[in-house]
Amino acid sequence: MSSNGNNKTVVICNNADTGTFPTLIMSTSAIALGDDVITFFCPGGASALVKGELEKLQGKKGMPDPVDLYDTLVEQGGRVILCELAIEAKGIKKEDLRQGVEILSAPAFLMESEGAHLSLTF
Repeated sequence: MSSNGNNKTVVICNNADTGTFPTLIMSTSAIALGDDVITFFCPGGASALVKGELEKLQGKKGMPDPVDLYDTLVEQGGRVILCELAIEAKGIKKEDLRQGVEILSAPAFLMESEGAHLSLTF
């Protein structure tokens, strides 16, 4: 449980090609259930957080709008964290990231995730 008494759910994305939709769907589902949500993007999933990338996934048949999912997650208080290794490894500039993205080291993320009742990785 988190400090405010809610359950904590952690969702990790390590592949932008196949992991973006399940990561965002499960994160927004958990936040809709009242959980505190931490969504962590490893370097393999980092490109999904670059401005304009979620827009490229819009209109997929049978899938929700990924921009709406992301916006809902952030607006509802979910944390979206990018592993700091992705900045250099993927050549991403901080100013190119979507609004609401935090940058943390892996150890800091693990400390933030302590006590999670559920963790999912895509």
